[in-house]
This record gives sequence, structure tokens and C-alpha cells, in this order.
Amino acid sequence: MRAVVRGLVRPVLGPRMPTPVQRRWLDLVTRMTPLCDGVDVRPGRLGGRPVEVMAPRDGSSGRAVLYLHGGGFTIGSTLTHRALATHLAAASGTTVHLLDYRLAPEYPFPAALDDALAAYRELLDRGAEPARTALAGDSAGGWLALTAALRLRDAGEPLPAALGLVSPWLDLLGTEWPRDRSDAMLRPSWLRRCAADFAPGADLAAVELAPLTADLGDLPPIVVHVGSEEILLPDAVRLAVVARAAGVPVELRRWDGLWHVAHASAGMVTASTAAVSALGTGLAARLAADQDRLLG
Repeated sequence: MRAVVRGLVRPVLGPRMPTPVQRRWLDLVTRMTPLCDGVDVRPGRLGGRPVEVMAPRDGSSGRAVLYLHGGGFTIGSTLTHRALATHLAAASGTTVHLLDYRLAPEYPFPAALDDALAAYRELLDRGAEPARTALAGDSAGGWLALTAALRLRDAGEPLPAALGLVSPWLDLLGTEWPRDRSDAMLRPSWLRRCAADFAPGADLAAVELAPLTADLGDLPPIVVHVGSEEILLPDAVRLAVVARAAGVPVELRRWDGLWHVAHASAGMVTASTAAVSALGTGLAARLAADQDRLLG
């Protein structure tokens, strides 16, 4: 699978390849990923945007995960992350809402963040309890999940019980990208184009775009997964350091030998399936703990 990612995905994720081509190609190559058995998939809407709702048949009623897909803010869809989301739903016993947020460059910052916040708020308006709800995302979706939580905290709104971040891209400037690590999927040149498309002309070091420079105090517990072979490893490690210093519980899991968002290969690669299972178990434990705290 590493060879497939390096051969079929990495060459397309380059700064010279048109974004529409990247979107179509990623939709095509991810069609082969099998969905998880025992999970029903249905369309829906949240915050004015389409979602796909993944409901495990033997899941816990009332628990919810709002999942924000990755793709550098410019590509990715419910199709590219449908398999991952079904495996997460089964592993966590939780209904997963996979959001189709607006993409750059057509819709630059803060469109995607606004969509994420609107979806979360509507989820609560429909009866989801914050203590039984998690925000999760991978890569750029990890940025959206963390930044959305900061916005909710600053506005005094109910926070989710947990954050689940997979290979989060949190430093849009890439100040700590290692020079000696060959990522099977990502190239710095493509990430730089994505950042420019997402926030054209903006100061990427400004606190509204650089969550690692923000005060992370009072955020919910964070579960972070990252592969040992990816250039975004420093982002995950730095998040753990900064969040723990602010008093936020962090479970950081480094998956040796895995590449960027290897979780997306769940159902085809044993290690990827194990990673999603661990993520689901970690989030479910946080949701149960928070619910028990409120009841006790």
C-alpha cells in the first residue's frame, strides 16, 4: 500500500497539477477501499452542507462524531473518506457524520471553518449532547477540528467531549518540516500551494491560522495519531507538548512505519485497520468518561 500511495497519489499531489484533476483522481483511486461491514451509510445535511452519516448497527445510541476530512483544504470529499469513516464508526460504536465542507481556492478561509462550526452547532441543536460528541479530522481536517474547538471555547459555547486528530496539519508555514524524511504521500511544495489557496495573502503565522501558537487551555482531551514516516510528525508532537503544558490531556500515538493518514487504508492494510480501531476505542473511552462524570 505504501508503494501504491507513492506511485498513484504522491505524483498527482504536486503544485503544478490542477486542483480539479487532483480531486477527480483522488475520488477514483479511493473507490477501491472497502467499507466496514455492519455500518449503515445514508445521506444528510448539517449546517447547510451535505454529510454522510455512518451508523453502526450495534453502536451506542446518542454518541456522535463530526468528522472533517483532509486534503489540504483543496481536495477530498465524502467519497475519499467514506471507508475510513465507516471503520471509525464501527470501532467507536458511534454515529459518524462526515462533512462535505467547502473547499479552496473557490471558497478560501474561513469558509471551511464556518461550515465545520455550523455543522457542529446544528448537531447539538438536533439533540446531540456535547458530553457524548467528538470532533475529529485528519490532516487539514485536523486543523479544522482543533481550530473549531478554539472558536467554540472563545465564544463560550459547549465544547465536545474529545478531539480526535489524525496526522494533523497544524503549522501551515511548515516551519518544522524535516528535510530528511521522505513522505510517501506529501510534498512540501504542494502543501505550500494549498496554504496559499486556503488563505491567500494572509499571514499564516497569525494566531487565527496558527493554532499551535494559541492558548490551548480548557480544551477537551485530545487523541492524536501520526505516522513515523510523514513530514507532519513534528506538528503532532508539538501539539502534544503545547496542549499538555496548557493542562489538556493528550494521548499521542506514533505509528511506526506508517505514512500520512494511513488510517484511510483501513480494511485493506492490517496496521491501518488497527490504527482506526485504536482511534475509535480512544474516542469512545473519552465520551464514556465524560458522560460518567456528568452522571456521577
